[in-house]
Amino acid sequence: MNCLTNVSRSSYSALPLCSSRFKCKSSVSVHPNFVNMKGLLIATDLRTNCVVRATSSPAPNADTEGANDEEKSDVYSTNMTEAMGAVLTYRHELGMNYNFIRPDLIVGSCLQTPADVDKLRSIKVKTIFCLQQDSDLEYFSVDIGAIREYASTFDDIQHIRAEIRDFDGADLRLRLPAVVSKLHKAVNRNGGITYIHCTAGLGRAPATALAYMFWVQGYKLNNALSLLLRNRKCFPNVEAIKSATADILTGLKKRSITLTWSGDNCSTVEVSGLDVGWDQRIPLTYEEKHGSWILHRDLLEGRYEYKYIVDGEWLTNTYEPVTPADKDGHINNYIQVVDKDPESISAVLWKRLAADDFDLTTNEREIIKQFLDEYPDDE
Repeated sequence: MNCLTNVSRSSYSALPLCSSRFKCKSSVSVHPNFVNMKGLLIATDLRTNCVVRATSSPAPNADTEGANDEEKSDVYSTNMTEAMGAVLTYRHELGMNYNFIRPDLIVGSCLQTPADVDKLRSIKVKTIFCLQQDSDLEYFSVDIGAIREYASTFDDIQHIRAEIRDFDGADLRLRLPAVVSKLHKAVNRNGGITYIHCTAGLGRAPATALAYMFWVQGYKLNNALSLLLRNRKCFPNVEAIKSATADILTGLKKRSITLTWSGDNCSTVEVSGLDVGWDQRIPLTYEEKHGSWILHRDLLEGRYEYKYIVDGEWLTNTYEPVTPADKDGHINNYIQVVDKDPESISAVLWKRLAADDFDLTTNEREIIKQFLDEYPDDE
């Protein structure tokens, strides 16, 4: 599949991927920090106090230096599958690909040359919304400066950047409010058709489009997701969108957790997933007096999946909650970080977010709209 034709549904798939084994006992406890929540007041605090910058994506592996686009695509697809927990494929060498999600909204892969600007102008695109970081562009040798300079010579199209770290659900969660605010303002300013892209158009771009449809265009989340997946086979991080929704409505509320791996027959214990993504690891500290490995961490409210790495071996723990097994039997541990008071604003909201038919109230939509309108621009 190449250039401006639609992507075949059979060209890639989205299947859970993760291996697991159990070794020794561990335990987890959650200790809430009580924070006053007043809806829009806290949303305002989120705007003024937490303007989040995306950290850089991992640099290209040295093994890909001098490789051609086809070889780089193979490595990128493998990394994407491992990091996102889904089997996904991107072929950069076949050129830009995209799908219309709505008549005014397109999700696709990255522009590769200034000529791609002409292709998008030919289908009346008014805003090119790029979510890539410099490291993403450098990996495939994309000259973003030339693309932006060429786009700036026209008065009927605008190229905008709003970076999100690749393969990182935690960064996606934190960045989505700022990114969707920027997108919302661009669409209001430019009108017409908007083209949202990351590198492959399979993770960050569909997630951003989904959040925009949910927060701005008035869709119920599941209805927006169904529309997105009918038109493009992709893997948006829905949990990150739900978490970002809660962040806007209740503030960036953190709670302390403690993970404990019991046993002194290990030389190293680490955790992956959680709030750092599957491509990073957090070491646990051994406390001799308890004979246990300990991790204390402050986490934003929400649901987190994770796995232990004990002496280099990836393990789950049957004494902690585990996800349902996929068709291959793969599972992860998970933790739900939430206010223990079931009647609190945040606890009630998280319970609603877990429902299949979740929708925002009129008041919540007004809070989110005001938040997006008033979020400070980063340029």
